[in-house]
Amino acid sequence: MAFRGREMMKKLVKKVGAETLTPELKEKLKACVPDSKVVMGRAKRGLYAGRHIQYGNRVSEDGGNKSRRCWKPNVQEKRLFSYIFDRHIKVKVTTHALRCIDKAGGIDEYLLKTPYQKMDTEMGLFWKTKVEQRYAELGQMEVAFFTPEDEAKFEQGFKDLNIAKKEARREARKEARRKMYGGEKGGEEKGEEEASIEAGGSESHQDDHGWLEASA
Repeated sequence: MAFRGREMMKKLVKKVGAETLTPELKEKLKACVPDSKVVMGRAKRGLYAGRHIQYGNRVSEDGGNKSRRCWKPNVQEKRLFSYIFDRHIKVKVTTHALRCIDKAGGIDEYLLKTPYQKMDTEMGLFWKTKVEQRYAELGQMEVAFFTPEDEAKFEQGFKDLNIAKKEARREARKEARRKMYGGEKGGEEKGEEEASIEAGGSESHQDDHGWLEASA
């Protein structure tokens, strides 16, 4: 199913965000996706790096009879890690696109280095626009540098925090065990108390017998 490039442009602007999209990026997208361009439906669903379906003839060995056939690109579904977004991106890519990504040094570098004219899929244009927009936002942020002493203090603080968390977990486990086995311990203590009472009663009876014999 084919659709016009105008529809692709509307979807890209809606996904990226019309408020956050800079005029420069918008002009690049318009130049890459003209309104009259007819785009195939499969262009929405992955990174193909210029690989498309090719058509030709299948020639028989006996009589040289020709029948139409097509060659589809080797498309794989992969999860590629983006360092700038700090998460995995699930995308369909061709093996040629994977080699290009490895050569560039990652999905972020591949999207930044590849020009808009060669990024002929909706997903590629979307992620390229998002990456460039993210880099522009990071460029406007203020960066603070710490001395080695401050970094050592931060590291020690994180270690102390982890130790405190472990101690809290250990105490919580101990408290849970006390609550769980408290009934059994209480029964044992009661049994010991009863045994001590019985022992005390027998000693008192023996004392009474001795007093009676002495008085007799």
